[in-house]
Amino acid sequence: MGTINVEIPFVDAAAQNSITEEQAQFFLDNGFLVIRNVIVGEELKLVQSEMQALYEKGAAGVDDNPDFMYGVGVKSGQSIFKRVEYVIDKSDPMKVLLGHPFILRSVEKLQGRNFIATWDSMVLKAPNEGIIVPWHRDAAVPEGCTDTRPIFNVDFYLDEADLQTCLWVIPGSNKWSKEDADKRCKQPGFTTEDAIPVPMQPGDVIFHNIEVLHGSPAGDGNPLRRTVYYEFRPGEIEAEFGPHTLEYLSLKQHLLQDCIERRKNASYAQGETPFNYEPNGAFAIRAPKPPAQYRYAHEVYWRR
Repeated sequence: MGTINVEIPFVDAAAQNSITEEQAQFFLDNGFLVIRNVIVGEELKLVQSEMQALYEKGAAGVDDNPDFMYGVGVKSGQSIFKRVEYVIDKSDPMKVLLGHPFILRSVEKLQGRNFIATWDSMVLKAPNEGIIVPWHRDAAVPEGCTDTRPIFNVDFYLDEADLQTCLWVIPGSNKWSKEDADKRCKQPGFTTEDAIPVPMQPGDVIFHNIEVLHGSPAGDGNPLRRTVYYEFRPGEIEAEFGPHTLEYLSLKQHLLQDCIERRKNASYAQGETPFNYEPNGAFAIRAPKPPAQYRYAHEVYWRR
């Protein structure tokens, strides 16, 4: 776990249909992958505008809404808006974004055709009050799971992330034992001697494994940084281990299909080759239907 030197591959969504086998292998080995130019042009402006409105709503304070989360500002000591859940429910352009064909083809390459879209959130670093995100893993692979396909987040950057605000990762830490990961996370302060920074531009994306160690330092004079997170899980892992019920998986399949159809009709997505979502076997969709809602609260569908 010493000093590392990793050359990050250049992945250009504007020039490829999906990630390549070599890029997929880099992700599997290192736990993260950077993809440039995923959201561009009219779509980028629209998504930025929608999420700015959501940021301003949360920054103004939202009473008794569990979807809006707050932390303590590093400079003011005041309550600072840091996260909002279920962004797909709150914005039609975020529904369209879930249907992005480059992203879904790449997810399918890594997880297989029965993948499930699970979480959707926006995480923030407020201007001049960037709250530290300590070294952590997002979650653990379910105990007893021998399926080696990765569970991961797709991080859409809506603002530039420089060295003040960007994500830092420890390449390969997705393969560490729980003991080694816990030991690293318990080190005092936000040390980076074994990590690398991942600066980003608006419209860029990071795939990051839920078990790769990552975080970001506290901001001081930092600009606003908005990042939208969509998590994906192989359906077979979800079906066997959870955390969601089988009903949740079916509901989220219909939601994803709806978002793919919405993208086909979006003006800024014309000319794309749409993603064809065809889960099979026990996950096959027998009778497509519109989703009843776009906010399937996780706690309602936890396995007991």
